[in-house]
Amino acid sequence: MGGRLSVESTGHGPPVVLLHGWAMHSGMWGSLIARLARRHRVHAVDLPGHGHSAPITPCTLDAMVDAVDAAIGEAAQPLAVLGWSMGGLVAMRMAISRPARVGRLALVCTTPRFVAGADWPHALSLETLARFGDELHVGWKQTVQRFLALQVHNSEQGRATLAALRGALWARGEPPPHVLAETLDVLTTSDLRADAARIAQPTLVVAGSRDTLCLPAAGRWLAAEIPDARFHEIPGSGHAPFLSHPDAFFDVLAKFLDAR
Repeated sequence: MGGRLSVESTGHGPPVVLLHGWAMHSGMWGSLIARLARRHRVHAVDLPGHGHSAPITPCTLDAMVDAVDAAIGEAAQPLAVLGWSMGGLVAMRMAISRPARVGRLALVCTTPRFVAGADWPHALSLETLARFGDELHVGWKQTVQRFLALQVHNSEQGRATLAALRGALWARGEPPPHVLAETLDVLTTSDLRADAARIAQPTLVVAGSRDTLCLPAAGRWLAAEIPDARFHEIPGSGHAPFLSHPDAFFDVLAKFLDAR
């Protein structure tokens, strides 16, 4: 069990829920929140143990979904849920388990499975993710900083995007190392490939062409498996297109959210 999650709500209009990535918090969205809030009621969630939110026990994908659902409370429905990276796993599971609650889904630089395998080449190797886990016990701050650098590797605007990520990283305090380890385990063990076809909501899948964490091929796979999905790749972007290419990202997102 755990305490209520921190949710910052702003704007007026149809509701949009934002779910961030591993080791991040909802302050990482940059200008996106203000831009969305001109036409939407935006609920920016700090996932369990991240930002201002307390940890939950046990920390599982389903428990994270339950915590997000409870934190949003009686918000107008149906919700548009945007999940970035690890937040995409939470968003997908929420869409599958609560089809009446979630009306639209935007999946940004995410994947149904973060670990590569014989039948899934579109991901990081298990050894790479395991190394992150091992290094968390030695120097977790350095590990998170290396993770940030990997997000912008070889991307356009990489230096500026990395500076923005680093500048906001500890703005809401430091996540407990055990939370980073537990949520990294969620990333390592989750596999939603068999469930993707059950996502009935209209879905936008956005990928960065130079993303080395969540490969564009994983996004294309998701868009092909989800019955009512469209795929958009942002040229030159790494893992955080809403920071590196804010106008291009907002344009495609706004058109999707406003579609009827």
